[in-house]
Amino acid sequence: MACRSAQGGGLTSSRWNGDTEKADFNAKRKKKVAEIHQALNSDPTDVAALRRMAISEGGLLTDEIRQKVWPKLLDVDANDLPPMSEKNLRQSKDYQQVLLDVRRSLRRFPPGMPEEQRAGLQEELIDIILLILERNPQLHYYQGYHDIVVTFLLVVGKRLATSLVEKLSTHHLRDFMDPTMDNTKHILNYLMPIIDQVNPELHDFMQRAEVGTIFALSWLITWFGHVLSDFRHVVRLYDFFLACHPLMPIYFAAVIVLYREQEVQDCDCDMASVHHLLSQIPQDLPYETLISRAGDLFVQFPSSKLAEKAAAHQQTVKTAASTFKDFELASAQQRPDMVLRQRFRGLLPPEERTKDVLTKPRTNRFVKLAVMGLTVALGAAALAVVKSALEWAPKFHLQLFP
Repeated sequence: MACRSAQGGGLTSSRWNGDTEKADFNAKRKKKVAEIHQALNSDPTDVAALRRMAISEGGLLTDEIRQKVWPKLLDVDANDLPPMSEKNLRQSKDYQQVLLDVRRSLRRFPPGMPEEQRAGLQEELIDIILLILERNPQLHYYQGYHDIVVTFLLVVGKRLATSLVEKLSTHHLRDFMDPTMDNTKHILNYLMPIIDQVNPELHDFMQRAEVGTIFALSWLITWFGHVLSDFRHVVRLYDFFLACHPLMPIYFAAVIVLYREQEVQDCDCDMASVHHLLSQIPQDLPYETLISRAGDLFVQFPSSKLAEKAAAHQQTVKTAASTFKDFELASAQQRPDMVLRQRFRGLLPPEERTKDVLTKPRTNRFVKLAVMGLTVALGAAALAVVKSALEWAPKFHLQLFP
């Protein structure tokens, strides 16, 4: 009888704890919603507060809130949008490629959506992309761009999505829309220096495997929209990226690799094995933890401090892409970045001998524990990340951060 009574008490206690946690969660959520609306209703709008809300745990919480906050983060007046063009853009040089990509985007739409509704949205997706390209002839379409556009379309609708993605394309995504891969490759070159700062042993393993950074290309150019199956995770990351410095997606890519350290080092140390592993992103990642860590990394190793190392990485790293006969097979898993990958391959340096990284003295740096084991709240990091975004805008003459 005593045992039975104890069991019953345990169940009751467990149920009570669960109810308490749910109540705490709901209270925090309600408080955050109130703070977001307070920032929106301030005169002028408190954009810095909105950035902190977008970065902190849970992000902007709902699509209804995103419809109000995303325009503020991109400095777009949702009440004064330009009219949609009635011009027939289907004769554009990009139309056939855009059409092919959009037809392949079925999985980006909510499961169970009626076919007629999905087909209508796909037509709107084509219209948005072609209109932005027509308005901005300096921009060059790339495969994977539609993965970003469809996210905005599903959250805010066609007209607002057009203005938001147009602003994003001329600012955050601008480097990806050049006629060459040079600037995209430069951004990818930040990946290994970030990993090196936190975990030099993992960095050296990846160097010996000659895996390069192309496994992260589709992550970067689609803001992870192509590789994550749960739309909730995609929009949570978009909250984070829209509130931060344009290089934040490469920091997030780095924390994914760092999080999978053991899996990577358990691989055979060759390009095919490591590339295959890293190309497949687990769908059950601890996103809030990784977002927090990416913010911490940006604060500890700002892009301005890594710029020199990123440039040096481009000159010294050896890649087996030009000699690995199965490289096309391995990289085909990232189909949406085919055009960029072809440009990338044309820009690869000639094959050269690299120094044996095993001879390089290493120490197990304290920062590895400080960053990857950090359990503090995001508050300070969020403030610093927002501050860096505010400082970044005037430097590049971008009026994104009022």
